[in-house]
Amino acid sequence: MKWSRAAAVVACLALWAVPAGASAAASNAPSDAQTLHVGNPSLGPNVLIFSPSMPQASIQAKLNAIAAQQVSNQFGPQRYAILFEPGTYGSATDPLNFQVGYYTSVAGLGATPQDVVINGSIDSYNQCIAGSCTALDNFWRSMSNLTINVTKPGAGCYSNEFWAVSQASPMRRVVINGSTTLMDYCSGPSFASGGFIADSQFNGGVVINGSQQQWLVRNSSLNNGWTNGVWNQVFLGDTGAPATDFAPGTNQYTNVASTPVSQEEPFLYTDSSGAMRVFVPSLLHNSVGPSFASGPTAGTSLPISQFFVADPTTPVPTINAALSRGLNLILTPGVYDLPQTIVVSHPDTIVLGLGFATLIPQNGNVALRTADVPGIKLSGLIIDAGPQNSPSLLQLGGRADGSPLPGLGGSSDPNDPTLVQDVFLRVGGAEPGRTTTAMIVDDNNTILDDIWAWRADHGYGVGWTQNTADTGLIVNGNDVHAYGLAVEHFQKNEVIWNGQNGEDVFFQNEMPYDPPSQAAWMASPTQLGYPAFLVGSGVKTFQGYGMGSYSFFDQGVPIYASNAFEAPDTPGVQFHDLLTIFLDAVHGQGGILNVINGTGGSSTATNADTPVDVTTYP
Repeated sequence: MKWSRAAAVVACLALWAVPAGASAAASNAPSDAQTLHVGNPSLGPNVLIFSPSMPQASIQAKLNAIAAQQVSNQFGPQRYAILFEPGTYGSATDPLNFQVGYYTSVAGLGATPQDVVINGSIDSYNQCIAGSCTALDNFWRSMSNLTINVTKPGAGCYSNEFWAVSQASPMRRVVINGSTTLMDYCSGPSFASGGFIADSQFNGGVVINGSQQQWLVRNSSLNNGWTNGVWNQVFLGDTGAPATDFAPGTNQYTNVASTPVSQEEPFLYTDSSGAMRVFVPSLLHNSVGPSFASGPTAGTSLPISQFFVADPTTPVPTINAALSRGLNLILTPGVYDLPQTIVVSHPDTIVLGLGFATLIPQNGNVALRTADVPGIKLSGLIIDAGPQNSPSLLQLGGRADGSPLPGLGGSSDPNDPTLVQDVFLRVGGAEPGRTTTAMIVDDNNTILDDIWAWRADHGYGVGWTQNTADTGLIVNGNDVHAYGLAVEHFQKNEVIWNGQNGEDVFFQNEMPYDPPSQAAWMASPTQLGYPAFLVGSGVKTFQGYGMGSYSFFDQGVPIYASNAFEAPDTPGVQFHDLLTIFLDAVHGQGGILNVINGTGGSSTATNADTPVDVTTYP
């Protein structure tokens, strides 16, 4: 669980019970809503496809049944994708309001976000445990490619669109007409630790950030502004976003005017005849605002016949054979136990996970590995560590044996980058697991867009000697851009960045809570702990913006890290808006002694909940 203390909470003027309706038993979770156009594949029982012609009461009942099962189902095996065919759902007098719980993705099947309109709301609320109501553990859910006309008559305090989430809960390609809040201020203490928004548009009301400790908004329009903030609010290529204002006592905003290189996530849609297709947006440079702001998003449409559709019972050799023939891959919702590695070997292959499809290596293998080819696109996946230690869970590029290629990424193409989007890696939590490194990037010209690598601090198989994992991410490739990077609780460096000309916009980190002693957590005989973000000594060019590292050591002894960030002192390696913070002096001891390279001051139990900032380095 996130034990972080949020510094600002918006007060609610009136309390209101969460709208009723989620009363169906878990065993009645629906599996029969799918409609099929001739030629469309079946996507399995856990993909629900709704059409405007269906009775709204039936749609509402099925959505409520999923919510009843999933809202509290943090580590269960159930997975769902909820898809809406083009059209309008709900009305001003009879809105469609529903909650989104764990392992549930909600998406429109239109070619544009305006093709699917929800008159109502799609909400994520606080979870209340022992009288404490927060969104700190609201992970693994998503919303994309639709328009919401916020309509909640009689909802009282809950009258806005509520998206109170934390990590691994992206909102993409969404238009919201009405006020949006990213915290649930209707029940306290309302702490939250998110989050990620991209390619979206907010009209008709301010976005309330409130108690969210950190957030990244990329290529979106905040037409009525953004209010509140706690420690690290980052805006990249947005319109209407607040200006940079990063200092203690402020909202700590970082605004990067344009996104240097980006490509929005591929998505499933239906054409005018009802046939399923996958749209691949075009690569953009120096972009500002949503991709659809001036008309339909530019890109390429692929027929569903170019995709192999797998489910958790599909043997890995069958998946790999399809990939070797040049087919793309759709992984339908479920948990995939992998005795062998899934290997993506053709350029421009798309691997699209639905409903948080989850991969677990079973024999100490890498779960998914890509070849040294350009343009591979991976999205919508959870990758868990398995019962035997894997050298890594996800490896981009490299030799067949997983070792890096000389020179790295020799077949990469800056005009056709590798994309990894909404991919979340876990070590422990759902089940016991071990890995050495969660993710390795040996490709040049790679975009990492919303990544959370998490060595679990709660759940199953959790402990210093149980869910062992040295490092969350190693970047060896050159020209790698990371937007929305969260890496937490690994036992050595959280991130090691060795590539040239790299960029990270937004970094969120919590150091491991559980080193049993200082002696057990030393980078060298003279260096306390490990820096969370380590830029390799040979790196000449790197840019970092809006990067935070937090500490909280809960084993009853003081544990310290000498630095949160370490990098070579060279003019081409630059950081903007760094912070550290100690999270909870009541339950923890120790802290971080310096922000970066021996400078910036300390964040320890003696000044808990107070950010220590470095606005520019060097």
